[in-house]
Amino acid sequence: MEKKRVLFISQEITPYLPESEIAEIGRYLPQGIQERGKEIRTFMPRFGNVNERRNQLHEVIRLSGMNLIINDNDHPLIIKVASIQAARMQVYFIDNEDYFQRKYALTDENNIEFDDNDERAIFFARGVLETVIKLRWSPDIIHCHGWFTGMVPLFVKKTYRDNPLFANTRIVYSVYDDHFKTPLNGEMARKIAEDGIDVNDISILSEPTFENYTKLALNYSDAAIKGSAAINTNIEQYIKTSGMHYLDFQPKESYIDSYFDFYNKIL
Repeated sequence: MEKKRVLFISQEITPYLPESEIAEIGRYLPQGIQERGKEIRTFMPRFGNVNERRNQLHEVIRLSGMNLIINDNDHPLIIKVASIQAARMQVYFIDNEDYFQRKYALTDENNIEFDDNDERAIFFARGVLETVIKLRWSPDIIHCHGWFTGMVPLFVKKTYRDNPLFANTRIVYSVYDDHFKTPLNGEMARKIAEDGIDVNDISILSEPTFENYTKLALNYSDAAIKGSAAINTNIEQYIKTSGMHYLDFQPKESYIDSYFDFYNKIL
């Protein structure tokens, strides 16, 4: 019997970025799931504060070279990879000079959110999915961690809905207490109204607040996990009344087993 495949897409992973709730889960969950018998792949953005030399990132030439069009502009997709030897795990990085060469992740030195975070999230989501297609690796589950991964469910269910690699993929979206304060660019909906995405599918982004953005991600997911002990109360209520598969917050000592069982439940 073939191993089930889980694609982890994370906003941040330690040791590449400083320790945080998401970064720790991004590091230890894939390892734990792999040790329990599933095949994994892991992706994150190559934010400018990732130290390439110390972490031994190198470009994967055979996967790089594609251009993604965002807001009518071409943006080259660069794929890099590094290994976490202790976990026997590779991490793929989505990179681009326009979006990821600044020295910070989601906010500048004054903790002000970048005004192009909408395009960066779009590019990251499409970059991951295009790379998975190049790898010819069909995931049974895609598990998204952090708001920066929020465009993935929409693209899988709309833009790539006819791609056989994703025909039977189930999407799990973890909601964390990682909200952005300033709404994303007001033109975001227009930028993603492309082939397979009707403006009516994304009308909630007419006001791209964290709450609306997260609800859109959940609308195109098959299951949700409460990733932080406390999350936005409106979003939590939205999940609980949606009828989707839901896993409540799990403590650090048991979350890997709980997530593993949850995956098996929704497959």
